Amino acid sequence: MPASLPIGREPDQLELGIGWDAPVDPALARLMHGYRADPGVYDELVDADGTPRPVWRPFIAGMAARGPDGIAARFAAADRYLRESGVVYRVYGEADGERPWPLTHVPLILEREAWQSLADGIVQRAELFEALLGDLYGEARLVGEGLVPAALIAGNPEFLRPLVGVTPAGGRHLQVYAADVTRAPDGRWWVLSDRTQAPSGAGYVIQNRIAISRGLRDLFEANKVSRMTGFFQALRSGLGRATGREDPRIALLTPGPWNETYFEHAYLARSLGFMLVEGGDLAVAGDRIALRTIEGTEPVDAILRRVDGDFADPLELNGTSHLGVPGLVEAVRNGRIVVGNALGSGLVEAPGLTGYLPVLARRLLGEDLKLPNVASWWCGEPAARDAVLADLDARAIVPAFGRSIPGVLDSTGVDGRGFTAAERARLAERIRQRGMDFVAQEPIRLATTPVYEGGRLVPKPYALRVFAARGPDGWVVMSGGLCRISPRKDARALSMQRGGRSADVWVLGSGVGPSQQPVLVPEPEQIEIRRQTGPLPSRAADNLFWFGRYLERAEATLRLVRGLEGTSDDGAIEPRVAVGEDIVGLLSLWGATPYGIADPRLAAAEAIGGPHPSALPALIGAARRAAAALRDRLSPDAWRALVQLARRIAGAAPERIRDDVFEIAETELRSVSSIVGLAHETMNRVEGWRFLDLGWRIERAIALVRFARQLGDGSPEALDLLLELVDARISYRARYIAGIARRPVLDLVVLDAAHPRSVAFQVDRILEHLEHLAHRRDGAPRDLAEKLARKLAIDFETADPASFDDARLSGIEKLLMDVSDAVTARYFGPPTVAEEGA
Repeated sequence: MPASLPIGREPDQLELGIGWDAPVDPALARLMHGYRADPGVYDELVDADGTPRPVWRPFIAGMAARGPDGIAARFAAADRYLRESGVVYRVYGEADGERPWPLTHVPLILEREAWQSLADGIVQRAELFEALLGDLYGEARLVGEGLVPAALIAGNPEFLRPLVGVTPAGGRHLQVYAADVTRAPDGRWWVLSDRTQAPSGAGYVIQNRIAISRGLRDLFEANKVSRMTGFFQALRSGLGRATGREDPRIALLTPGPWNETYFEHAYLARSLGFMLVEGGDLAVAGDRIALRTIEGTEPVDAILRRVDGDFADPLELNGTSHLGVPGLVEAVRNGRIVVGNALGSGLVEAPGLTGYLPVLARRLLGEDLKLPNVASWWCGEPAARDAVLADLDARAIVPAFGRSIPGVLDSTGVDGRGFTAAERARLAERIRQRGMDFVAQEPIRLATTPVYEGGRLVPKPYALRVFAARGPDGWVVMSGGLCRISPRKDARALSMQRGGRSADVWVLGSGVGPSQQPVLVPEPEQIEIRRQTGPLPSRAADNLFWFGRYLERAEATLRLVRGLEGTSDDGAIEPRVAVGEDIVGLLSLWGATPYGIADPRLAAAEAIGGPHPSALPALIGAARRAAAALRDRLSPDAWRALVQLARRIAGAAPERIRDDVFEIAETELRSVSSIVGLAHETMNRVEGWRFLDLGWRIERAIALVRFARQLGDGSPEALDLLLELVDARISYRARYIAGIARRPVLDLVVLDAAHPRSVAFQVDRILEHLEHLAHRRDGAPRDLAEKLARKLAIDFETADPASFDDARLSGIEKLLMDVSDAVTARYFGPPTVAEEGA
């Protein structure tokens, strides 16, 4: 590689340079052609003279050796992993919301020495913020000594007064800390922001690593990239040690499936062995926090929270919150629950504090700050405010407490260099009125790192989020992190919400070969054989129950639409005439079409694409909402299939639905069946699966009874359609030669317990599930749901199919609905995602 790569020359003119024994390969020259770092900006790949840094040379040589086609194939493998694993994030304000996780394929590569200096600074900052929180929620000496302005603390919404004087269980406020950093022009690290509230992104770090290590396996192994196992082990064991219990029960508290990083919450909970819970899953039991389960309450020893502190308890904090746990603050006050990070820890990530950190480090730690922040001036101090107003165009202005100021600033702030005169005057007036709400910062010029675009490398601005976890023996810094890449020089575009992308981070020098353990493994001495997945929260059981019901209801709707299709004497496909009115009547009863539609094709189109309660879009949408709350329990294949189905249905043009309605019904019926199969076949046969199957069986039994009521007293054509709807034509014809008759058809559809689509078969499965769940309660008396199901099963044993007139079938349908209501009353709590979408 040349000592100074002459970027402006044609690729075939590049010549031999330092560190290479032959002329530069044309493929390498093409890969690097045109790569320039901006003046005054640190670039990770090349130095100020354009010379590639030694740490990058093996990687770019390896890329060049593979050529454009080889690179494309390897990057496609990484993308395929993310796609097949369902790695997504949510964009607020978008109808569909979820987007594929945006990964750039070239990692950020750092040498061990540079990383170690960064890691040392991260540990120092974590200790500084721990000490600072201890003082601010304790004796408040720093405020008394004038080292921290009182207004900067008391005016911060994250200063939670009910926690003043409370020592967190385990003695520490912070279990995990993160900082967003970049490089100054001279290569030193500086901090853009601190994350002490509930640092996010560690789960996506794992996904980036898995994707890139698969796509670039040989380069990954050859570079001996450091592994990240230690961080996650420290996070898990540190929380456990803080509880003081041998086998602690740890929950990850999430805002729910509509949060932008819910995928990460579900993935981390599953990987770390934590229970994924929402606020409604937890309750105060005595003086402890407990998980609501289908078998009662189970104590929780620790919470890793991803809910902001002021939303964590609507009783003592934000009364409008629907995300928190009523009574959590009291449990914290009593020392009966470890919360990581402690409630109120978001106080110290306020940008207004950054200018005071150098003095605080010397006061609290007796050390100079190893990682400086971007220069900051809090406008709550008159001298700083006046200086900022005198030179406003040369500053970036951000909210002092990290939250948007409605009508003035969003949380990322503005760059004064882009002000119009009117904007400048308006902001200056607000700063004069309430300077304490604003912080001025030196405008940020982010360092750059290479991204592969158009067959070559180009520099893009980046920031790196570095994570540290408090383990039993102290802080452990993740050997890697979340690199976020901006499409523009504007640092605010780092956010995934604003079009940012991510990259893996390779710390070289201490990794091992492919035989090393995977990223997330427990310590060997902690591995125990387990065949249970822990207690089942009532909310999860409820969503599983409704997920099964909505899928089965969608299948029944599709079967009815498909039943409208017939064949004329000349073989042409056309709507059935003889039984079309019966099917349209069932679709109307179902809520899939409005009443009064006479045209079967129009009714079918309404059921497939209309805005009705049991039309396919509503049913699949409801199933997707229920499944979204089950991401830690549902197979990725089932989730992907459901998302794809929902997108097809939502994106189908009305004219296509009208023209191809029967073809769509046939195709999507297979899709629904595959989702059901994937969900059933990939779940362990424990309580969660039972609630999924229970909902499915109840909904199928209700559908079968409705089919029998509508078609069981009809013509031979209607009876034949009934057999088609329940997949019983082959069974019927194998048994009966004389032709179709009402009594044997109803026997097969309603009473034959050996036929998997009969009502009796569903009732037997329902009763089996209810008996198992009752047995789990140590011989408790039979509850109402089990009694009703048993009554149905006994009645079916002696029933004559000839007795099933409309009144008796209506009675069976009501009993099945009563079973559903009894299950809900016995096992589920408040309304869930699924029911609210019903």
